[in-house]
Amino acid sequence: MKSRLSFIFTLLLFFHLSIFAQRTNQAYWSYIDQYKGIAIEQMHKYRIPASITLAQGLLESGAGRSSLATKANNHFGIKVSGNWTGPYVLKNDDAPNEKFRKYRSARESYEDHSKFLQGRRYQGLFQLKITDYRGWARGLKAAGYATSPTYAESLIRIIEMYNLYQFDSGKYTQEKKAPVIPVNNVQSSFFQTHTVYAHNKNYFIIVEIGDNMATISKETGVSLRKLYQYNDLPLDYAPTQGDLIYLKKKQKCASKQFKKNPIHIVEPNQSLFDISQLYGIRLKYLYKLNQFDPSHEIKPGDIIRIR
Repeated sequence: MKSRLSFIFTLLLFFHLSIFAQRTNQAYWSYIDQYKGIAIEQMHKYRIPASITLAQGLLESGAGRSSLATKANNHFGIKVSGNWTGPYVLKNDDAPNEKFRKYRSARESYEDHSKFLQGRRYQGLFQLKITDYRGWARGLKAAGYATSPTYAESLIRIIEMYNLYQFDSGKYTQEKKAPVIPVNNVQSSFFQTHTVYAHNKNYFIIVEIGDNMATISKETGVSLRKLYQYNDLPLDYAPTQGDLIYLKKKQKCASKQFKKNPIHIVEPNQSLFDISQLYGIRLKYLYKLNQFDPSHEIKPGDIIRIR
């Protein structure tokens, strides 16, 4: 019976991996990797938490995939107002054909966002500690940055889900992409081009173009067998750009920051494997937490326990 369940579990895992590249968090992590340096730069310049800037950019631009972001480099949904004399694009929002600011680059959008928050209505936020991302999120909603009643909670969830608060510590700079983490006492130039993220008592990297499991194993000093094991992957899996690869064994549940809200709501095209990677949980324990049998299938809107 045990071997049969193991076989079914393996088949189910392969099904999950078939939609692996479609998962939402892949685009989110790629966005974070691309823009965290600018967000940190803005934090040092304007005293706006980098976590807040990144979370707003992720939420407002759909991780850089919205029409405003792709056509106008507008990552924060800022409309034409005040003394803006630059170009703009038209988009239906609260009313038809509203004017939204257009920028020459994403960096210009980030800079304008910081200047926008210097306005009078947001001045109270600067009395908060730079590490108080919850206060900032609720303050932005209270000041009227967005009309969504769940705007603050959405920002907080993104910050905690993607560990963005780590960038508010001041230990990161634009030049220093991430601390070089010695894995098995090996320090490699690999870490100069790959950001190492700390997450749920673990470390992971984001796969870049040209990476493969053998290269990652060689450069990090983690055996190939363990890399597959740590990431719940079949031995013939070939990683694609944006994949998360953990460098240590994942945990039995999500980190303590989710203690008060220990659930995840399933998104479209998201599998249990995706959720296990997102929170750094071993897949078999995610099944146990939810009392799922190996043949269980999830669907968008399902509530999944992560602690």
